[in-house]
Amino acid sequence: MVLAASLLFGGDNSVGVWKRNVEGTKYADANPNPITYLIMTREAVGANGLKITSKGHRKDGSPIDYTVTLYYDGKDYAVSGTGSVFDTISATRIDDDHFPSVTKKGKYHMEGMTVISNGGKTMTISNKGTDATGKETSFVVVWDKQ
Repeated sequence: MVLAASLLFGGDNSVGVWKRNVEGTKYADANPNPITYLIMTREAVGANGLKITSKGHRKDGSPIDYTVTLYYDGKDYAVSGTGSVFDTISATRIDDDHFPSVTKKGKYHMEGMTVISNGGKTMTISNKGTDATGKETSFVVVWDKQ
């Protein structure tokens, strides 16, 4: 009952503007074209949704500019724009600080966990699965709240 009340009346602590911490982000394999700058804006949509807008660029200068609106219902939602390695995302919500997700595009298939910590100042997204070639991999992306 307490958990249900928290989900119904609590806040989504991932909402806000986040800057990718490039130094804190770790990949299991070398990334040939890593992201060098990325800002993610996460806006609440109703009581159980989220609009994510990401803007930035990779090492080679290629742009990242995509948006997705999703609901915490485990269903796939399409990503629009350019520069994303996935074209769908699904997510659920454990509590205000923990959000499991699945991102997919062709052979790319990642199961992830978003965790808000450090008093709401840090967001860590851990992913494990297969890359675009089908090879098993993992990575951890660290974000700093702006």
